Amino acid sequence: MVPEELKYTKEHEWVKIDGETALIGITDHAQSELGDITFIELPVQAKQVKRGESVATVESVKAASDVYSPISGEIVEVNGLLEDAPETINLSPYENGWIFQIKISDGGEVETMMDAAAYEEYLGTL
Repeated sequence: MVPEELKYTKEHEWVKIDGETALIGITDHAQSELGDITFIELPVQAKQVKRGESVATVESVKAASDVYSPISGEIVEVNGLLEDAPETINLSPYENGWIFQIKISDGGEVETMMDAAAYEEYLGTL
């Protein structure tokens, strides 16, 4: 089930908009494809990032995968819980498994992301 209130990217990141900031993580589909997550290299707090820039790396028993920033802005918080418990992404990808929070610098970028219905349709083409 894909949460309705989030936006999605083709790289399987989700975005939860809250005013001028957004929480970002990887989708349930992404964590499922990766398998058991064993390590995450978190983004650097206070770093300015551009849309599409690799900001984190998630490692699992199967593979390592980059996490890209779906929007430009400043990383204002990272989820420190994941340092000691990276498997939280597997257990709760849309709640406790968020990866970072960003202060949005270009709200127009949000409009280009997929809504839940479009993301589900996209998943059906993979």
